[in-house]
Parts: sequence; C-alpha cells; structure tokens
Amino acid sequence: MIYMDNAATSWPKPNIVYDTVSQAMKEYGANPGRSSHKMAVKAAQALITTRESLCRLFNTPNPFSMVFTFNTTDSLNLAIKGLLKKRDHVITTSMEHNSVVRPLMHLARAGIDVTIVPTDSTGIIDPVEIEKAIKGNTKLIVTTHASNVTGTVMPIEKVGKIAKQYGVLYLVDAAQTAGLIPLDLSKLEIDLLAMPGHKGLLGPQGTGVLFIREGTSLNQIREGGTGSQSESIYQPGFLPDRYESGTMNTPGIAGMGAGIEYILSRDQEKSFSRIQGMEEMFIDALNSIKGVKVYGPKSIQHRAGIISINIGDKDSREIVNILNNEYDIAARGSLHCAPLAHETIGTKDQGTVRFSPGVFSTREEIRICVKAIEDIIHRIKTRSI
Repeated sequence: MIYMDNAATSWPKPNIVYDTVSQAMKEYGANPGRSSHKMAVKAAQALITTRESLCRLFNTPNPFSMVFTFNTTDSLNLAIKGLLKKRDHVITTSMEHNSVVRPLMHLARAGIDVTIVPTDSTGIIDPVEIEKAIKGNTKLIVTTHASNVTGTVMPIEKVGKIAKQYGVLYLVDAAQTAGLIPLDLSKLEIDLLAMPGHKGLLGPQGTGVLFIREGTSLNQIREGGTGSQSESIYQPGFLPDRYESGTMNTPGIAGMGAGIEYILSRDQEKSFSRIQGMEEMFIDALNSIKGVKVYGPKSIQHRAGIISINIGDKDSREIVNILNNEYDIAARGSLHCAPLAHETIGTKDQGTVRFSPGVFSTREEIRICVKAIEDIIHRIKTRSI
C-alpha cells in the first residue's frame, strides 16, 4: 500500500522505534517511579531519557517542562482547561481542529469568552486581526501551527511576539509540525506547546507531550498516584508529577524517544525540505489536471506537507474508498475533525481528499497518486465509476 495519511499517524516508523518498544515490554516492563527495583528504575530512566531528547530537539533546558500525555488532544485539554477560568477571554482562529474548538465551546458554556478570528480562504491568518481581538481580560491565544486540513502554516513567531507584548499566554497546537518543522523554543514566544508522539515524532500511538514554559502555571485536570509524595492525600505541586497521574505508557514513551533520536540523527531542515519538494511536485501536477481543485496557500513556504483536494463535486469519502480499494492508496476523506476550517475554505458539505506524505514517502509514490487521480477523472468522464 502507498501510505499518504501521515497527518493522521506517521507510518511506517523507523526500525529503532519498533525495537525499542519491544525491548521495553520484554526487558523492563515495570512501573516507573513506583519502586526501587532495577526494572522500575530502568523504566523511569526511559522516561527521563525521552524528556532529555525532547529538550534537545526543541532547544529548551528543563526536561521536567516536558509533560507526558496520551496525545495532542489530551495536551490541549490540559492546557486550556487548566488555565482558563470564568470571565477569562481566549482568542483562537477559524482553522483549528476540534481538539481546540470543542474544549473552548465547552468552557464557553461555563462563562469563558471565546473569540474566533477568521482566516482567509487559504487558511492564512493576519496577526494584526489577532492583536485587534485582544481585550483587557484576554488570558490566552491558541492557534494551530499548521492546519490539518490545508497544511497552512501559521505565523507563530509574529503571534507569539504580540502575545508577549500584551502579557497574554500563547498555546500552539503542533500536531502537524512537531518533529517535522524545526522549532526552537529558546527563540519563540510560546508558553505552551502541545504535540503528539505518533505523528512527526515517529513514535507509537497513545503518546503525547505538553511543553509548559517555566513560570506558566496550570491547574491539573486529574489527580491520582504519581509515585511521589505518596504520604500526602494531595496532588504534588511540582512538574512533571502534578500533571502525570497514573501509570505512564512506558513502552510508548520509550518508542517516542527512539523516534526523536532518529530525527536528531538526521538534518531536520533537509528532511522537511524533502517533504516540501514532494508536496510541490504533487501540487504542480494536480494543478495541471482539469477537474481537480487544490486547497490551501499557493506558496510552498506557507505549507506543511498536506495536500487537500476535491474532484469536481464528488464526495471526498467516495474518492478515498476508490483510492483504497482499487489503487491501494491510503488517503483520508471527509471533514478531518475540523468543521470550522472546512467552513473557511468552503468544503463543509463535501469535505476534502487529503494526502499527507511522510519521511519515508517517495517521489515515485507521488507519481502513482497523480496517475490514480487522472485515471479516476477519466473513469468519471466515461461513466465507468
């Protein structure tokens, strides 16, 4: 199968990830931080090793600022619900995933003031519009780094500077970019960064991270056993234990660490440039095919390896089923859990067919995908579909 669904989960993983997960389960599959026996100690060391790898990847010094979660959605819920209180104001954009929008809509019922700043039809936000939306009670700005629908890259550097200027916290959803686009947290004005382990970081599903910058305080949204301060009936107040109740997914986190080490062993900018090259090749070919509409920015510099298209007025899910069943190509159709983004680009009823190449994709696979689309259009015209 030609796998073009890396925006959902990266696949395949580097072999070192599979080996590391297997090793963790076979050799030290104990509970980290809950005992002093050697298996528990080795499990705990796997967690700290992954935190240290994250710090090297994102250029930030404190391993305990990297809090492990189940996925990006879990990270975003912790950041949003742990920060906002009744009568606080939060600013977001019309290109957000439901993992941002739904928590905000839930809190809106409890008295949180939410402003959704619209983007243009390609998903690009004007930072000036975000600045205009700031009020005296604005507590948080939250934006995606890159849209999961169009791949549109947001100007997080400019938004971060605006947030800093007004004393507002800035949360970035890096679900589509962490591990793919280089991010230097020593230079960016980002207070909270949510990311998955299973996409650009090349780890297993069921893993995620929330970076919490020093000085940023969140209320925890769950309490329980942490292996620390067990004599107390109250949740520890220090990082990362305050936010990491219950048994960690040690094999998954170790595998995520192996994925990060794989990224660190290569030139990250070169790897992303390679993906952009395939994306540009794909889009150039699609733009020459009559009947195909490509969504998102025209400039490849404003895109992050996601190509969303439609073929005439055909239902996107039907096209994805044809690609899967008849061409052995894995893509994704429908609304991609981002209805506001689809309203923005005008595809709420049709959805889009989304292709997302990854680090192991090839130009030959792109050519095969283009040929399949050409073939489908020909079959539609000749009514053989």
